[in-house]
This record gives sequence, C-alpha cells and structure tokens, in this order.
Amino acid sequence: MPFRDPRSPPPLRTAYRLLRARFGHQRWWPAETPLEVCVGAILVQNTTWTQVERAIARLKSEGLLTSADALHTVPVAQLEAAIRSAGTYRVKARRLRAFTRLVCVEFGGLLDRLWDGPTETVRQRLLAVPGIGPETADCMLLYAGGHRSFVMDAYTRRVFHRHGWTHDESASDDDLRAACGQSLTGRDPLHQLDLWQDFHAQMVAVGKTYCGAREARCQACPLKPLLASPRSTQPTVH
Repeated sequence: MPFRDPRSPPPLRTAYRLLRARFGHQRWWPAETPLEVCVGAILVQNTTWTQVERAIARLKSEGLLTSADALHTVPVAQLEAAIRSAGTYRVKARRLRAFTRLVCVEFGGLLDRLWDGPTETVRQRLLAVPGIGPETADCMLLYAGGHRSFVMDAYTRRVFHRHGWTHDESASDDDLRAACGQSLTGRDPLHQLDLWQDFHAQMVAVGKTYCGAREARCQACPLKPLLASPRSTQPTVH
C-alpha cells in the first residue's frame, strides 16, 4: 500500500485547507495559453521557474509561442538561443522539437486534438515523447489539457515522507498518484480539476518556503499540526 497506514490515510484535504489559508489560491499554471504551459513544463526540468520565465519571454518576443507550428519550424539555432536561460538548452530544444513534432505531425498542429481520449491514453501518448517523463506529462495533462491527472513531484514526496504518510521503499509514484486521486475525488469535475491543480501548486509553495531539501522549517510551517511526532520535524537531506 502507498500510505503507511491504509486504515488511516493522510489528511490531504486538511493539509490543503491549511496551505490555502496560508498561501491563498495559487492560480497555477502561470501561463497565457495551453501551449505555453507545455513549453514551460519542459523548460522547468532541472532549473528554476525564474530562469524559465526569461526563456518564455524571449520565445514570446520572437513570436514562437503563437502556435506549435511556429515553434516546430524555427531554426534550431534560434530556438536554442531563445531558451538558453533555462539551462541545458540544446537538450531542451530537442525535447521541445519532439513534442511539437507530435502535435504538428500527428494532430495537425492542434493541441485540442492531442488531448482527445481517456486520460491514461493521452498520458501514454505524452510519455512516448523523448524527454517527457511522468511529472512533465501530468503537468501538461492537468494544466493544459484539462485532464484530472494528479502530479506527484519531489515537493509532494518530501512532504509526505517527512509527515510519515508513505512507505519510502514500497510506494511508487503511480501508486501515490492513484491513492491521492482517490483521497481528493469530488463530485464536480471542474471543482476537482481546480482542487488538483491548486493542491499541486500548494505543495510547491510549502516545499519552497518551509520543506526544503536540506532544511525543514517545521515550526513555522502551516502543516506543523499534521506532523505525526516530534521526530518528523528533523530535516532530511536528499
């Protein structure tokens, strides 16, 4: 089982209420179009969002985010120069090219057609693209495609681990995604979509602000009431 005690699953809704009371609704993903969401999800791999924002601004100034086709047909050297601030720009240029090739060649350049079908079918479609892993695919699905695909990232895993909610060895990301999705299921699909989007954003916010990889500021954290024991407040170095 992904949760440490399946008879007493983690209080995810309580955690969400505590986080939202502290941070407010995050209004994520910070993008103007679904294409921008997808590009940002690729560019943010192994870098900071600040660096991505610079690359996004450059792409916009050069008219490269107007369509998937514009991004796909631009000379590689120009694409690499535009996204240089996001780091590993040659690798990320190849990943952007692979993604836009999928959209342009198989779906006529229309993102709306890419999202057609059951969530798991579309997810596998994205995972088949070189450089798109589970977290990137789930971000695209959740924020650009309107699919309810729970995002399990490093921030969420860290919070779950430090609160003693998961088994480190036995809980796969897919297990956790499914279990969290069940815990945060609602009757209204639109409300559930917003809940999953903002829950992920809240995990990022608390991870950056309080639950860092090398320092856990548990005394000031809004999730302090949910710590299982004083031992859980000890920082964990990853």
